[in-house]
Amino acid sequence: MARILTGITPSGRPHLGNILGAILPAINLSKQSDNDSFFFISDLHSLITIKEAKTRIEYTNAIAAAWLAFGFDTDKNTFYRQSRIPEVCELTWYLNCFTPYPMLANAHSFKDKSDRLADVNAGLFTYPVLMAADIILYDADIVPVGKDQKQHLEITRDIASGFNRQYGDTFVVPEAQIDEKVMTIPGTDGLKMSKSYGNIIDIFLPEKALRKNIMSIVTDSTPLEAPKNPDTCNVFSLYEILADQDQVKVMRENYLGGNYGFGHAKQALFELIKEKFETQRAQFDHLMEHPDEIDARLAEGEIKARAVAKEVLEKVRIKLGYQPS
Repeated sequence: MARILTGITPSGRPHLGNILGAILPAINLSKQSDNDSFFFISDLHSLITIKEAKTRIEYTNAIAAAWLAFGFDTDKNTFYRQSRIPEVCELTWYLNCFTPYPMLANAHSFKDKSDRLADVNAGLFTYPVLMAADIILYDADIVPVGKDQKQHLEITRDIASGFNRQYGDTFVVPEAQIDEKVMTIPGTDGLKMSKSYGNIIDIFLPEKALRKNIMSIVTDSTPLEAPKNPDTCNVFSLYEILADQDQVKVMRENYLGGNYGFGHAKQALFELIKEKFETQRAQFDHLMEHPDEIDARLAEGEIKARAVAKEVLEKVRIKLGYQPS
């Protein structure tokens, strides 16, 4: 059985791009009978940028509610908050003492901001080491990552392999799983949907706010009566991702036939999202109104995660000459 490990940082409420590009693919992986999935909310990582406790709690609950609303099985798998596993911080310190400065200085997470060093805190600089601890603390075999995280997974492999060479077989060296077919979900401006771009679609918004969100999608100035090119339209691109083939065919005909405005297309997209995610939206709202239910599900996973973490950390402590806890 392969152990799959995936983490998501609570840097905001989950949006359509997160759901289609990360949450649903990960849940589908977890449903395979030969996989054992560890999914966690990396709330320690969020402290690099988010300093407000209330905001972190809200985003953590929102991420958990989204996973649960889309059917992640917490009985079969393990679901937990990173911050509730103190062993990860202890292991991070040990790994820091084996990680060379140039490795971290060359990491994308640091280099992207290295021209503004006043904005760089130590947490950002050592981010790849905490990520390594997140992974090898649980004997993860496979880590699904996007192309932007490939380098950090390679750092994890280097750290784990280097420790094993010096102290003998201790850590499972994980393999990256990069899905080249992962779709890029366009945002309201046509660029890749991202919180940092401010172009997201939040499917969990109340109906009025969700409709306003969708109506903000950028379109061109083609008149209502004129035919429109569906292949260059942000609204159609999103509709095509979510709708079935018959619905897409009708929408394409509407675009090409004229007398069909972008407002009509946006309304159709709004109705489609409401219908397609009706159950998940209702479950998300219920969980956000009952955070104790979220906490209970996560607490169960944290018991399971700590059992694994303690076992791995004991091996490390012994090899480094520290007494077992």
